[in-house]
Amino acid sequence: MTTAPVFHVPRERLNGPAVRLDGPEGRHAALVRRLQVGERLDLTDGAGLLAQCVVLRSAGQALDLEVLELLHVAAPDPRITVVQALPKSDRGETAVETMTEIGVDAIVPWSAARSITQWRGDRGAKSLAKWRSTAAEASKQARRAWWPEIDEVASTAKVAKLLASAAAPVLLHESAEQSLADLTLPPPPAASSSGGVEAAPTAREIVLVVGPEGGISPEELHAFTEAGGLPYRMGPTVLRTSTAGTAAAAVLLARSGRWN
Repeated sequence: MTTAPVFHVPRERLNGPAVRLDGPEGRHAALVRRLQVGERLDLTDGAGLLAQCVVLRSAGQALDLEVLELLHVAAPDPRITVVQALPKSDRGETAVETMTEIGVDAIVPWSAARSITQWRGDRGAKSLAKWRSTAAEASKQARRAWWPEIDEVASTAKVAKLLASAAAPVLLHESAEQSLADLTLPPPPAASSSGGVEAAPTAREIVLVVGPEGGISPEELHAFTEAGGLPYRMGPTVLRTSTAGTAAAAVLLARSGRWN
């Protein structure tokens, strides 16, 4: 069965029985996708609000839509954050695209000591904008109601803090003795037995660190393990930094039950 295409709309506009989809998203829906009266599409704010809609009429470069149902999609649990060392050339966008498509919840660019590429000044701002644009387009392609957060570029000290606060702090390292396939994930929060109204559980967070082409330096490895990070290997082969995060996140998504 073909799923409905997804378009982005600010949350404040998803508050009534009808919506006009205009601007760049409306032009794409009307002129590129050529959606017709009666066809289905979904609108999302990228933060869990999803409006299931049908086209009522075409308005040139915009579409008037009827909201059939407004859904609040629960945040994924466990939450998966990938710290991605800056790769060379355009491989960063490739990593962001594929990690977004499979369901990663946050991507943190990391300026590692051995990263060939470094984000500074205007170049850094443009690169970050490309990562965020790539994540937005991949989220629509993957029909996601929750879009991944793309953080500002992080230092090694900031990455260590992320690991220290994670329920499962994971480092990909080719010399690790433990296999990622054997990782034991933290259990979900226990259900309340009080009989009262139960608060929504806090998402467990897995933080996965992917090193650069030259690998994680000894100093970085020391800082991360001191913060509680645990090294794991993927298997007998060595993956590029731009593909390792996607492969590892796929293992974690399967083991966590999110792909059930």
